[in-house]
Amino acid sequence: MRARPRHAGAAALAAVLATACSGGAGAASAGPGGSPSTTGGDSAATASSGGPHGTATASATGETAPTTGADSTTGPDAGGTGAPPLVCNGAEHLCDRPFDRVIFPGTHNAFSATEAGFSSIVANQHRTLAEQLDDGIRLLLLDITEDGGETALCHQFCTFGKTPHLDALADIRAFLEANPSEVIAIIYQDDVPGTAVEQDMATAGLDGMLYTHPPGAPWPTLRTLIEQGTRLVVFAEAGGPPPPWWHHAWDHVWDTPYTFNDPADFNCMPNRGDPQNPLFLVNHWLSTTIGLPDEGRAAEANAYDVLDARIQACLDLHGRLPTFVAVDFYDVGDLLAVVRDRNAP
Repeated sequence: MRARPRHAGAAALAAVLATACSGGAGAASAGPGGSPSTTGGDSAATASSGGPHGTATASATGETAPTTGADSTTGPDAGGTGAPPLVCNGAEHLCDRPFDRVIFPGTHNAFSATEAGFSSIVANQHRTLAEQLDDGIRLLLLDITEDGGETALCHQFCTFGKTPHLDALADIRAFLEANPSEVIAIIYQDDVPGTAVEQDMATAGLDGMLYTHPPGAPWPTLRTLIEQGTRLVVFAEAGGPPPPWWHHAWDHVWDTPYTFNDPADFNCMPNRGDPQNPLFLVNHWLSTTIGLPDEGRAAEANAYDVLDARIQACLDLHGRLPTFVAVDFYDVGDLLAVVRDRNAP
């Protein structure tokens, strides 16, 4: 077992990230359309000092989440009309922000949780998928395969744990029905044809909630998705249309590397997809030297100063904030607090 390095502060980590990323910015130095964009972070997208951008730091638990399973459309009547203002993904100011300029907090292998019966050897999360959504997670990275004649969510081998795909979709539908102003994204690592997922979506009653993005069109605002009732946005790493909502991920998304053994290794170099794609995924988790989830260092990886410094380094390098930030063991550390502050107006 390697000795655990001393935790580095935000400035030191940012310097390491800048060094690691130097020479790689090149064509990826601007956001979609070739011009830098900081919309979605606005004044929050300034150099990190290891603390929140004008708001209090909080732990990434259900108590700090933007919603807690209640109808998030409730709130004071700002206009005096009797109707409460719309609150989208936990914040009123996010309603008129385009989908690609909102940061969605996400979970890597969201289904692979110890509380869902997965072995702690391979589990990437503690809490169940339903609890994650209640806590404020809005991006789910799911691995789908076929096992025993059914579609299932498994991590590497189903012998270490399995969630029937339809069970996961039932949790997602229940959340969306209970929270009519929340938008969720899924990125599948898919080992089944899109037709199998299409059948499951119909069986689960989610087929009417799926968003189809017209090629080359601007991404709609959260308000538009909510008003249209298309609040589930789905991507597939391997597959693609048809069905039309089964978007090929790398036609829309680009991401960072995802294999890191130490926080000093975190960088913002482009990995999969074209850096000119409008959606940007930051993969932010640590693995052991044999490729297993490193639960013992999750608090270090997900600490506010470490995660925020990584986001700042990516903003400095690419001229834009991420759309998705995915972590392991989200309930340890400050994922939700960092995303909340970076989404500030």
